[in-house]
Amino acid sequence: MRLLRGRAADPETDFERTREMAETVAEDREPALRAWRPHRQVAFGRRDTNSDGYDRARRAARDRGYTAIERAVGGRAVAYTGSTVSFSLAVPTDDPRGTIDDRYEWAKAAVQRALDDCGIPARTGEPDASFCPGSHSLQADGKIAGLAQRVRQSVAVVGGIVVVRDHESIAEVLAPIYEALDVPFDPMSVGSVANAGGTDDPDRVIAALERSLADGRDVSVSAIRET
Repeated sequence: MRLLRGRAADPETDFERTREMAETVAEDREPALRAWRPHRQVAFGRRDTNSDGYDRARRAARDRGYTAIERAVGGRAVAYTGSTVSFSLAVPTDDPRGTIDDRYEWAKAAVQRALDDCGIPARTGEPDASFCPGSHSLQADGKIAGLAQRVRQSVAVVGGIVVVRDHESIAEVLAPIYEALDVPFDPMSVGSVANAGGTDDPDRVIAALERSLADGRDVSVSAIRET
């Protein structure tokens, strides 16, 4: 397995590096993994970009010092403060539709193990009116992790975020964004590893995710190209 570390110089280029990682896995059939701290940004999903309030939501992000980027998937807006951890696992697959649920359950269990290593006994589910609501989430005194999956013909990418700290800052920036998008959102639903009694160190969370998602595979480490 290839283990990629670091991040590119700006949010758009960094997003491109994850896309390139998936394309490489599709070609050479070797799994690849990233766990890292994205730049300060708000990532909007496809449903957000189709909303009548999207322009106002983007302005709300920029006015608060967040870069606005767009994801080519569904879901709703997600905020990264610079301490928020993201992860992406790309695996080759010959039957992408037949094992979607299995991949979700495996990845969710792997993230739970990583959070347990960081001092948090997270459980499945999320509070009502959470950010980026979905059925593949983990909570501990609020939503602290969410997972998504994108499947192509020969590669599946399971990714997600873990809120390490700064849950109040995330709630603060997302409240006007979700209001503009006309999506229910309760700021109190945002949790974090630190707020639930675990570590406040993003690097410790990254290391735990790398161990758990690698799942005992031999890894070769390389650095993300910055530009």
